[in-house]
Amino acid sequence: MTSTLVLGGARSGKSAFAQKAAEAAVSRAAGVRPTLIATGQAFDDEMAERIARHQAERGESWVTVEAPLALPAAIAALPAEAVAVVDCLTLWLSNLMLDELDVELAATALVEAVAASSARLWLVSNEVGLGLVPETPLGRRFRDEAGRLHQRLAARVDEVYFVAAGLPLRMKPQG
Repeated sequence: MTSTLVLGGARSGKSAFAQKAAEAAVSRAAGVRPTLIATGQAFDDEMAERIARHQAERGESWVTVEAPLALPAAIAALPAEAVAVVDCLTLWLSNLMLDELDVELAATALVEAVAASSARLWLVSNEVGLGLVPETPLGRRFRDEAGRLHQRLAARVDEVYFVAAGLPLRMKPQG
């Protein structure tokens, strides 16, 4: 199948773009429901409300798989005919860093899982490298780890889009 990396800033429309693309792919595949692999965790009331709002917006046609840390395993477990959106890689990266896990090892496992998957995947992530240099060492490390992860995935996936103001710009393949 095909894998797509969808990058953009906060509230850029990247998730909506990926979800619409997945729904269109499902409409062409009889008997398949779209899957959302969620990496966010409700550590506070605001995040719990945000998660509930996103679930309501997707509706009951979507299957949700929670994978705040075990994202490579969640992707590997998808059946070949699956159509899935991973939302989002930067929350997953945050989870890894907050749990003090080996980011390089986890990133390698993710890239391998995506490359091995026969499912149709959209990987959503925040492009955090366009702004100011973060003030803290943790912020700079997060920015750097996200940039490295995006580069590795962009080299392995079939398509890459950058979304700004709700408008997708196709970056790969070009033309």
